[in-house]
Amino acid sequence: MALLFQCIDIKKDFGMQTVLKQVTFDIEEGGRFGLVGKNGAGKTTLADIIYGSVKPDEGSIIWHKKDVRIGYLRQSAFYTSETLGGLLGDWSVKKQYSSLISTADGLAFDMTDRLEDRRIDALSGGERTKLALARVWADEPDLLILDEPTNHLDYKGVRWLIDELARFPGTILIISHDRYFLDKTVQCILEIDDGRIQEYRGNYSYYRAEKRKRYEDMIHAYEVQKRYKEKLAQEIRQLREWSAKAHRDSTKKGRSSGLKMGLKEYHRVKAKKLDKRVKSKIKQLEKLNTEGMKKPVAEAGVKFSFEYGEKKGRRIIEAINISKSFGSRILFSDSSFYVLRGERVGIFGENGCGKTTLVKALIGQETVEGGLFVSPNAEIGYMSQDVHDFSDNNQTALDLFDMGDRREQGRIRTMLANMRFTADLLSKPVRDLSLGEQTKLKLASFIYRQCDVLILDEPTNHLDLHAWEQLEDALLQYDGTILLVTHDRYMLEQVCDKLLVFEAGKIKRIEGSPASYLKNYTNGTVDSVDNVDKKSRNKNNDPAKDVDKLERIKAEELMILENQIITVLGRLSLAKPDTEEYEKLDAEFKALMARKQELS
Repeated sequence: MALLFQCIDIKKDFGMQTVLKQVTFDIEEGGRFGLVGKNGAGKTTLADIIYGSVKPDEGSIIWHKKDVRIGYLRQSAFYTSETLGGLLGDWSVKKQYSSLISTADGLAFDMTDRLEDRRIDALSGGERTKLALARVWADEPDLLILDEPTNHLDYKGVRWLIDELARFPGTILIISHDRYFLDKTVQCILEIDDGRIQEYRGNYSYYRAEKRKRYEDMIHAYEVQKRYKEKLAQEIRQLREWSAKAHRDSTKKGRSSGLKMGLKEYHRVKAKKLDKRVKSKIKQLEKLNTEGMKKPVAEAGVKFSFEYGEKKGRRIIEAINISKSFGSRILFSDSSFYVLRGERVGIFGENGCGKTTLVKALIGQETVEGGLFVSPNAEIGYMSQDVHDFSDNNQTALDLFDMGDRREQGRIRTMLANMRFTADLLSKPVRDLSLGEQTKLKLASFIYRQCDVLILDEPTNHLDLHAWEQLEDALLQYDGTILLVTHDRYMLEQVCDKLLVFEAGKIKRIEGSPASYLKNYTNGTVDSVDNVDKKSRNKNNDPAKDVDKLERIKAEELMILENQIITVLGRLSLAKPDTEEYEKLDAEFKALMARKQELS
C-alpha cells in the first residue's frame, strides 16, 4: 500500500514539559488508524501538527502525495455565527450542508423550523457535533482526522458514522475513547506512550490483548535478567572468597616451603586469575545495571473516590406539568416526574430532544413552564458536556481549592495524585491542561465538596479509557443521587436503576432495569427480538418485509452484544483470577456469548 505521509522524529515541548519526544510512524493511503493514549499524552497536539496548525520543535512530516485535502473534526468546535444560515453563507453551500444534516440517517435535525434560522447556541451538543461532521464531509477530504467524533452522538449517530467511514475512500485517523467505535472503524492502533509511538496492527480489542501480552513478555524478560544478575552477584562473592583464600595460601605455602619461589608464585598466579574473573563479572553486572532492561511500568490507574454526606429529605426533584420550547420548536410539554434521594437515574433520548436543557433547568441555568422543585438542601455537583469555563483560567489546579492547613493540603494533593495529576500538571495554568485533565479536575471538585447529588452530562467525553472504567466503578460505590446523561449504553445499564426518557414530546419516568427498555428501544418494538409484534405482522401481508424487519432487529441487538462483550473482555483482562469479580465477569461473558450464538 502506498504511503500518504511519514512522521519522522517529531518533538514538541510546551515550556519545560516535553509532550512528544521522538514520534515516528507511517500512514498508508486508504488506511484506518486509531490514535490512543492517556489524557495529556499529546494526541490532539500530534493531530494539530499533521493538520499544520501547530509546528513541531524538531522532526518533519514527509508527504508522498501533493495537495492533500485534510478534513479535521476538532474535539470541541466553536462557531462565530449566531445562526446556521449565517454560518453556511451562500445558498449553494447552504443547500449542500442542508442535504447532509437533514437527510443522513443519524444526523437529521428537527426540520420543524427553517434550517437557516436555527440558532447555534440553542443546538444540543449532539447537533453541534453533527454540524461539524457535515462541514468536514462537505469538503470531500483525502485525509480525515476525527478527534473524539462520537462525543455527544446518540446511538443512531454513532451507527451512521460507522457506516459512512466504511464507505469513505480516503485515509482516516481517529482519536477516540470509544472502544466499540474503534473496533468497528480502525485497522491499526497508534498509542502515544511516554512521548513515543507504539504500533499495533489490529483494532482496539487486538491492541488491548497485544499490549497486555507485550507487557507480560517484558516482565518475563526482566525477571530472567534479574535472576541472571543475582547469579552474577553470587559468583562474584564466591570468586572473591576463592581469591582471598588463594592470596592467603600463596603466603602460607611460601613460608611452609622455606619461601621457595616456585610454589609461592603458583598460588599468586592462581589468585591473580581469580581477581581477573572477579573484575570481569563485576563489569558484566555494572553493564546490566546501567544498560540492561528496566522494570516495565504497568499502566497507571485513576482513583475516583466519591464521598457522600448523609442529608435529610427524601425528595430531591419533582416536576409537575413542565414544558419547554424555543420559538415554535417544542422540546417537551406536560411532563411530570420525580427523583428520590439515593436513586441513580439515567436521562435518555435522541440528540436535540432536550436532555441538556432539562439538566440546565435543574441547576437554574434555564427556565421551564410549570412546577419544578429541586431540594434546597442538596449539594449538587454538575458536570457539563464541555469544560470551556476553564479556557481563560490562569489559576493552577491547586488554586481552585481552599488549601487550609497542612492536613487539608495533604488530603487535596493525595486526591489529585490518585487522579494522575503529577507535580508538573499541578503547577500548570488550568487553561493549558488537556480537556481530559480539566474534566478530572472538575470531578475532583465534586469529591472535595462531598456532593450528595451528581448531575453528569456526558462525563466520559474527554476521559481516557482507563478513567472511564474507574469512574464507572466509583459511581457504583457512590451512595448519593445520580442523574446521568451518557451515550455509553453499557455505563447507563451498569450505573442506573431508573430512567427519565424523552419520548413523543414528553419526559417519562421508567421504573426497573434500564437494560430492558434500551433493548426494546434499539429493537424498535415493545417485544423481544424473538417475538416480533404479531399485530403489525398480520396487518402487513408481505412476509418478506417481516423477515427484513426481524433481521434488522437481530443485527442491531448483535451490535449491542458485541459492544458489551468487548467491554466485559476488557474488564476481565484486568481482573485477578480466582476472585469474586473475575467469576462474576466470566459468567457475564459466557451469558453474552450464549445470547450471541443464539441470535447468530
